[in-house]
Amino acid sequence: MDTIKKDFASKLLEIKAIKLQPQNPFTWASGWKSPFYCDNRKTLSFTDVRSYVKLELAHAILAHFPQATAVAGVATGAIAQGAMVADELNMPFCYVRSKAKDHGMGNLIEGELPVGAKVVVVEDLISTGGSSLKAVEVLRQAGFEVVGMVASYTYGFAVAEEAFAQAGVKLITLTDYEHVVERALETGYIQDSDVELLHRWRKDPAHYQV
Repeated sequence: MDTIKKDFASKLLEIKAIKLQPQNPFTWASGWKSPFYCDNRKTLSFTDVRSYVKLELAHAILAHFPQATAVAGVATGAIAQGAMVADELNMPFCYVRSKAKDHGMGNLIEGELPVGAKVVVVEDLISTGGSSLKAVEVLRQAGFEVVGMVASYTYGFAVAEEAFAQAGVKLITLTDYEHVVERALETGYIQDSDVELLHRWRKDPAHYQV
């Protein structure tokens, strides 16, 4: 798995899905200032990377969650990845909305899974884990057993690790913060002087300032 994490980190950097701006931080939707931005949706635009993500997420499910009988994607970022993985595994698929539709059936879960399905959740990115675990809770309340989650990338924040542990959800990711920073340094995308700043940000992202 470590080889995959290094390999996928390289691919994300090559297609510029990862952006590191230590001196000019981004503003996330949460309001957090971040020198680091990951946009896994870009992987959908590159056929070789798209296929890589599909196959490696499918392999991760077979290796870590062999009991899974269905796949659920988290809207909106993981709908496409989840559908591709479900197709590869020949499993039923649904996706979970962040909030119920305000028209029609008012669904939170779009699609239909068999009664008693053992669901693996597909996510594109894990930051705090809040939206991902909300999808897990929606599936559980609907009567499904969530056997675990796979995702393309995680920042590895302590708050997310604690939340997943408390929710009893095992998380497997294709790559993570450590491997991206390592590869970015090796390829000259960032300098040694940037690494300390990036590590400082990850320790306390809610209060980060340059």
